[in-house]
Amino acid sequence: MKALKLGRQINGLWRLIMTGLCFALFGLGGLLLSLLWFNFLLLTQRDGQQRRILARRSISASFRLFLALARRLGVLDYRLQGIEKIRADKGCLIVANHPTLLDYVILASALPDVDCLVKAELLRNPFVNGVIKAADYLVNSQGQTLLLACRQRLNRGENILIFPEGTRTSPGKPLKLQRGAANVAVRCECDLRIVHIHCSQQTLNKQSRWYQIPPEKPVFSVVVGERIANEYFVAVEEDAQALAARQLNRQLAQLLTPENGQPMDTDDARTLS
Repeated sequence: MKALKLGRQINGLWRLIMTGLCFALFGLGGLLLSLLWFNFLLLTQRDGQQRRILARRSISASFRLFLALARRLGVLDYRLQGIEKIRADKGCLIVANHPTLLDYVILASALPDVDCLVKAELLRNPFVNGVIKAADYLVNSQGQTLLLACRQRLNRGENILIFPEGTRTSPGKPLKLQRGAANVAVRCECDLRIVHIHCSQQTLNKQSRWYQIPPEKPVFSVVVGERIANEYFVAVEEDAQALAARQLNRQLAQLLTPENGQPMDTDDARTLS
């Protein structure tokens, strides 16, 4: 019994130290990408579109390296189900719940060309500022031009990842979505792809710090649901669009709620009409 307890304590200490190491390397990697690689791209690649593609693929590769290291060191594990559906998508809005700090990292690691709608306050973070700018991610402070920019990118066949909660989920509380994702979907007339993210342990959420190690190694599960055609929620008139966005937002809150977090089928999609 004592040996088992000691083993757990050693394992917990190991995971604590390795978690700290991984996060230190993550921050250092972000700075090096911003200071060296992205500036190199800026000097050598004149084509803005090609530079953005190279930057996003570099970010994705660095995330894969980070996750592989974290998995190897026993810090975490993760599973992806149905990610090939998104890889085949064109001009789709990817809507996901947001339980942990690593949700974007895991998704972007598997989606090298994905666009993302990010919070403006992240531009003040020196570890991710350069990443956001080099990848040319959409920023939610763009106001009236944001919908136009979303429409242009979706029409070009780009997929945009958005976490409609706007911040990480508060454990034990119902999801409270901002209306941005629903507005983009309705007004840009794009299809939706629902993604459910689950973590087996309470870690890296809004109430915890990186050093608060869970009793067991956390396993992150990403399950990609079916694509929802925009015909189920599209509206033409301005007043009708506002109503459609409110209705869609309520439906998204239900679909993204963990206890309802099963891959969506066609019958589920029809409930949005």
